[in-house]
Amino acid sequence: MAKKEKIVDLKPKAEKITDEQLKKVQTIVERLNRTRLEIGGLETRKHSLLHYVASTQDELTLIQAEFEKEYNTGDINIQTGAINYPENGKANKKD
Repeated sequence: MAKKEKIVDLKPKAEKITDEQLKKVQTIVERLNRTRLEIGGLETRKHSLLHYVASTQDELTLIQAEFEKEYNTGDINIQTGAINYPENGKANKKD
């Protein structure tokens, strides 16, 4: 077998990156951190909006129950206010 020669690198190793490289990497990390912070803010806003949707849906369910009790149907045309009765178009309203 041939004996491998050991190569010795006499060039000194760098101790730091260049100022230009440092500035560039700092800028990239700063942009990344800002973006992550913004995503966190958006997720917090999204969470709040989802709670708002849930409470609004609860309100709708309550008013539909009121319509059901008063008109025997919760099927209302939200454009005109017309009541869509389930049978023969007549109300079963209790007086």
